[in-house]
Amino acid sequence: MKLAVIGRGLFGAAAARHLSKMGHEVALIGPDEPADFAHHDGVFGSHYDEGRITRWFDPYPFWRRMNRAALSRYGEIAAESGVDFYREAGALHVGRSDSRDVTSVGEICAADGIPCEAYQDARLAERFPYLRSTAAMLGYFEPRDAGYISPRRLVRAQTIAAERAGARIIAEPALGISESGAGVTIRTRSGDVEAERVLVAAGGHTQSLLGRSLGFTVYARTVALFRLDAAEVQRLAGMPSMRCIGPKGDNPYILPPIAYPDGQTWLKLGGDPVDIPLHSEADIKDWFRSGGTVAVADRLQEQILARIRDLRFEERRVVPCMTTFGNTGLPCIGPLSARVTVAFGCYGKSAKCSDELGRLGGMALLGEVDAELAP
Repeated sequence: MKLAVIGRGLFGAAAARHLSKMGHEVALIGPDEPADFAHHDGVFGSHYDEGRITRWFDPYPFWRRMNRAALSRYGEIAAESGVDFYREAGALHVGRSDSRDVTSVGEICAADGIPCEAYQDARLAERFPYLRSTAAMLGYFEPRDAGYISPRRLVRAQTIAAERAGARIIAEPALGISESGAGVTIRTRSGDVEAERVLVAAGGHTQSLLGRSLGFTVYARTVALFRLDAAEVQRLAGMPSMRCIGPKGDNPYILPPIAYPDGQTWLKLGGDPVDIPLHSEADIKDWFRSGGTVAVADRLQEQILARIRDLRFEERRVVPCMTTFGNTGLPCIGPLSARVTVAFGCYGKSAKCSDELGRLGGMALLGEVDAELAP
């Protein structure tokens, strides 16, 4: 079957790999990463980064299933592409010991068979000596099948693996789609692409490309990167990915020191105190070109200094991102018509499990739909 996947991001590249391996003729459509955000007038993606937390744990059973399924295929994707994208650094979930959100982590891990170690107060400080304060704090540490991925490298790996399985890569944005009784036509700058069916997996651009709302809101996100010198990188060696559990605005996620394409090592964290909706394509483009919100980065800087003992950094960088949220807590994966299927809705948590979500999108395109996820 001749298929097209629009969106060469985390969901789309994964779907293209799975569909190509099944023997279908697949065109994967989507542009490369912009070289210059400030002057770019095309689409943007959320995978332009080197650090996203990965783990089995999630408070919700659906997302735990997605995480587990995707993690089981990390090695397969790396072998098929020759691209490494995952580091098993572990994941620490930490917060006040009297918080129900914190204690439930241990209960869920025990019930679901997720390897997990508990540390409290002095033992937490001993195990993770770079934490600034551990009094009245409780941490649950996932030592295996947890750490971080490079979403940028994962997309590259999926794309290479899809191409090796026979997919055709069209490194251009989709400008529009039209459906007829004979198939679907996708407009690109270099010409039309014809397919029997199309999967639209364009992240925050999905609803505008389709010209309809599916009940999801695109939100602006700001992350802060802190450049570390060699001594600080060495001091923080062994640091895991961290989820700081607390009220909104005081619950940052923290990535350990990671080498970036610029040759420098950066420590990353995010956690916006307020949600800023991006209502249109113009809003999304203006947001990415803006470079993010300095006030959010200032707050993130306060939080990292309050959580990592004696942190020294050489430079701070502010980076824009976006995420999509709906009302159900679940992604939107299913048919819009006989020939057009959609797969998107990340809730800020799907990079790690994008291979499974992309697979579900590919299966939905072929007619195997999970009713719980269908639009």
